[in-house]
Amino acid sequence: MSVKETEGTSNYEYVTARVKARRAKLFDEEDYRKLLRMGPGEISRYMEETEYETEINALGARYSGVDLIEYALNRNLAKHFEDLLQWADGRLYTLIARYLRKFDAWNVKTVIRGLYSGADSETIAEDFIYAGEFDRRFLDRLAEAGSIEEAVELLEGTRYGDSLTEAFADYEETGVLIPMENAVDRTYYEGLIGGVSDTDNRANQLYADFLRAEIDFRNVRNVLRIARSGADIDPDEYFIEGGDLFGASELQQLSGSLDELVTYIRDSTYGDDLADALDRLEDADSLIEFEHALDAALMEYSDRLSHVFPISICPVLSYILAKEREVENIRAVARGREAGLSQDEIETELVML
Repeated sequence: MSVKETEGTSNYEYVTARVKARRAKLFDEEDYRKLLRMGPGEISRYMEETEYETEINALGARYSGVDLIEYALNRNLAKHFEDLLQWADGRLYTLIARYLRKFDAWNVKTVIRGLYSGADSETIAEDFIYAGEFDRRFLDRLAEAGSIEEAVELLEGTRYGDSLTEAFADYEETGVLIPMENAVDRTYYEGLIGGVSDTDNRANQLYADFLRAEIDFRNVRNVLRIARSGADIDPDEYFIEGGDLFGASELQQLSGSLDELVTYIRDSTYGDDLADALDRLEDADSLIEFEHALDAALMEYSDRLSHVFPISICPVLSYILAKEREVENIRAVARGREAGLSQDEIETELVML
């Protein structure tokens, strides 16, 4: 996938109609209840009866169990997002393509985490999602890097090069990956919103509204990870510019109290739209549950924008989030069942509205 500035009229009506049809095929709570009672083999057979049929059949001769599910999920995700680009024209194409660079960021973080944990190149590549701009050959080279430092060197010619080089020094000093992961997020989001935040075009304004919300919640996630890690890291250095809700110092002050943080968000412009999600934030017992609640909050906000502006970029972005979440939920169930986790334990890993 490549990003190009395209001329011509954006075909919002056509793309949003196609997205609405795809959204209706996503798994619902009943599907997940069924999956929770299945083993990996049964899950893959169930997927064969859904819109994952093509991927399961194509990969079934080479893989089985969780491996089959993983590869089928990633291939299906990439196919659906490639379809979005095939459908879209004009400025709409450019906005979608730029947003899908998030999978370059995902893949970079996948490499860093894999190398940190000592995973081999094949294991790292299993989690790649080929929906961004980086081609398979380059991603294979990253997966085969002998160290995090070597991976950073390979990325020097990309948009992530400078920020990762700086963050690598912090990683060497602290021994935690947070500086590098946050550097990737900051590069992606600040580069993404930079070209759309000051325009009078309505489509771009809606796009910017969504991105500002995503940046706000990413900042919340990042500052809490830093606070919980215990590492001597200044959150200001990894604050992502472009959100509406927080300044760097403000967010740092709020990070010490979940109650104050939730109250602040509830009193903000997001408050009415996120009432239910904020209740879940308050009830979270762990950082993982809190992060899942943040994911649900962002999905809820994107759905709200989609209903208010049905012929716009908003339904497309909302669908991207929902499709990502479906893939993550199915993966969590399959991995949990393989690991012998209970249904209750697996359910804590799922995010549903």
